[in-house]
Amino acid sequence: MREFTRDGLVFDVTEVGPPDGEVALLLHGWPQDRTAWTAVATELAAAGMRAVAFDQRGYSPRARPQGRAAYRMRELVADVAAAVAATGAERVHLVGHDWGGSVAWAFAERHPELLRSLTVLSTPHHRALAAALRHPDQARKSWYIAAFQLPWLPEAVLRRRLPAVLRDIGLPEPDVQRYAARFREPGAAAGGLAWYRALPLGGDVLPDPRKLLRRKGSRATPAERSSRSITVPTTYLWGSRDPALGREAAEASGRWVSAAYDFVELDAGHWLPETEPHAVAKAVVSQRDQGKD
Repeated sequence: MREFTRDGLVFDVTEVGPPDGEVALLLHGWPQDRTAWTAVATELAAAGMRAVAFDQRGYSPRARPQGRAAYRMRELVADVAAAVAATGAERVHLVGHDWGGSVAWAFAERHPELLRSLTVLSTPHHRALAAALRHPDQARKSWYIAAFQLPWLPEAVLRRRLPAVLRDIGLPEPDVQRYAARFREPGAAAGGLAWYRALPLGGDVLPDPRKLLRRKGSRATPAERSSRSITVPTTYLWGSRDPALGREAAEASGRWVSAAYDFVELDAGHWLPETEPHAVAKAVVSQRDQGKD
């Protein structure tokens, strides 16, 4: 499979591994693209899995709609459902990093019937993150979320500064150059940043972040957990040196999973697909193998 379509948008795909292998569907974050998964996909293919990575909306050149409403979470989740259908598999192992991790959590809430397992890298569960944002440490780490919602200014600054920003937060140089080049493509900067600008439209799949931030107390009630809990086997990998996503939300994410859950802390930063591909692939293969028991 080289591409799939949804609502007139065309999503570019890279697929490796045996055609009859269990499918691992890989979701990248910002400002990555499907090449973030190259090393992980190679290891998954060697283990007998069929690794499928696609450029999400805003990144794939033929899937860059205008307007922030086109980037609401329900649209991102629907794109993943279309990708699952395009693989021909009844269920997949879903893997997401950064923004792709947010989509993966949301997809697992809404479509557990399409999943064999869930593996999320770096990004905590959205409700755990919302609770952590009430505290100064995570609020400081997340300053960029609000900044990226401003009109035109982030594009203007990042076209010049993106390579330096990515280097400063630990991305290897070959990846810095590749993502910076993609960011300069027509429509790519606005497409990637539209994910942030759509956040105030939350509530269609994710909770309204403003309501969560106003809620007193940091622990979810049993009723809240059961109403939106993740019901598929889940592994969450977090780098203890991640400059953007702190320990509090990472450790709290398991409260929202009612199935088998494994929290893996790595001595690493944010860019786990690029810097820790073996650990990532090992986690996904382990999910596959446990499902065969």
